[in-house]
Amino acid sequence: MPEHNLYSHFKKQFDRHGDRELLKTGEQIAYTFADAERESAKLAVLLCDMGIQPGDRVSAQVEKSPQALFLYLACLRAGFVFHPLNPAYQSGELEYFIGNARPALVICDPQRQQEFSELCGAADIDQLMTLNAQGTGSLTDAAMASSDQFGIVPRAADDLAALLYSSGTTGVPKGIMLTHDNLLRNTQALVEAWGFTESDRLLHALPIFHVHGLFVANGCAMLSGASMRWLAAYSPDEAIQYLPECSVMMGVPTYYTRLLASNHFDASVCKSVRLFVSGSAPLLAETFTDFEARTGHRILERYGMTETNMNTSNPLHGDRKPGTVGPPLPGVSVRVVDAAGQAVPCGDIGALQVRGPNVFKGYWEMPEKTVEDFTADGFFNTGDTASIDSDGYVSIVGRAKDLVITGGLNVYPKEVELFLDRQPGVSEAAVIGVPHADFGEAVVAVVVRAGMSATEDGLIRSAKAELANFKVPKKIVFTDELPRNTMAKVQKNVLRERLAGLFS
Repeated sequence: MPEHNLYSHFKKQFDRHGDRELLKTGEQIAYTFADAERESAKLAVLLCDMGIQPGDRVSAQVEKSPQALFLYLACLRAGFVFHPLNPAYQSGELEYFIGNARPALVICDPQRQQEFSELCGAADIDQLMTLNAQGTGSLTDAAMASSDQFGIVPRAADDLAALLYSSGTTGVPKGIMLTHDNLLRNTQALVEAWGFTESDRLLHALPIFHVHGLFVANGCAMLSGASMRWLAAYSPDEAIQYLPECSVMMGVPTYYTRLLASNHFDASVCKSVRLFVSGSAPLLAETFTDFEARTGHRILERYGMTETNMNTSNPLHGDRKPGTVGPPLPGVSVRVVDAAGQAVPCGDIGALQVRGPNVFKGYWEMPEKTVEDFTADGFFNTGDTASIDSDGYVSIVGRAKDLVITGGLNVYPKEVELFLDRQPGVSEAAVIGVPHADFGEAVVAVVVRAGMSATEDGLIRSAKAELANFKVPKKIVFTDELPRNTMAKVQKNVLRERLAGLFS
């Protein structure tokens, strides 16, 4: 049915607000709700004329721009599956994503067109277009001649709206299938929980290749009819410049630590802001306390995953507890279990499981992995360890499989370790996250050398050539051997304790 298509719910606001401003860029270029309707229609017409069918994937590695947002909307309304890719990904990483997703169309930055031509050729994909940070390229050039009239392709609730990839702990990324209903139900819950209305103005400085910026921030604004100050990237100076016109800011903890580091940031900057939201990485209690002392605002921390969007949130009205991510959102169930799958007593630590309409459909072409990560009664194993207090507030106390979250981005150590193990002069490597005042965690590699040919500068230089920049180790520490337990497993907890003060 058309109403199951997420775009149909955004369109209600587009039609209602018409020529009212939807977003304004840092370059002071404004786009209205009617512009979003019109430009997404033209892109949808173009892509349909190219032969793309509902259910086909559209892969896009593009910089943040209003036109990139309109592309996402075009894919929703035409029934395509939007597949965003981090612009930092390098060819070796992209080869897997494109080969696995098998898109009908790939869109890239013009500067990388030759590289993508080779990637698409290897994957037998014959449609490639370009879009740059200024919103121009062959995609928008071609769309200029298209009609600005396009309906909404009917979608079932469980039809895919987006395909995002989570790097696998074994080095094999998993495609996460998010449906129209997943995104709609979660956004509706967030709009209600966080009190979004058409009077709000959101400071949007997040990237739009992952859940936080693409679905949470954009979704809350467009579903409620709010407007956005749309920044291409985050800088504390720009945030301080535009916060006085905004009522809500969403960010990763790094955004808040950088604001606190500025002498120009104080309560007067925040006089119009009603809500600061933090997520994508743990917010230190110290940051929470310092921010409140500086501004009078208590940051609202929430918890989500690519597989689930948002699961829990500290309340809009009520106690926001530092170090917790709040109770479950409406419609979401959470529980903490032991190794046998039995619920643990209140306050005890165990494995966190979630269930609700926000939870993804499954892993793309990995049915066995999907079954493995769900319980018989439909709960998803998040891989996080947590506790739940007597008020129902969840505290995330650890992450299974040693996931590193740096600046709000996920780094799976195994992927970096496999790269390092291939380098000349490296016998073996262990990658960990180490506390960092700016990034929350920094990627650090502990390396056992084979001979003396491997150097820190050389390994980091090689990593920068092949890995996304956020995965590149900030430091490489050489050691004679890695600590191991009696089962010969590397004790990363020992390494984390040993190097905890590396960036102090």
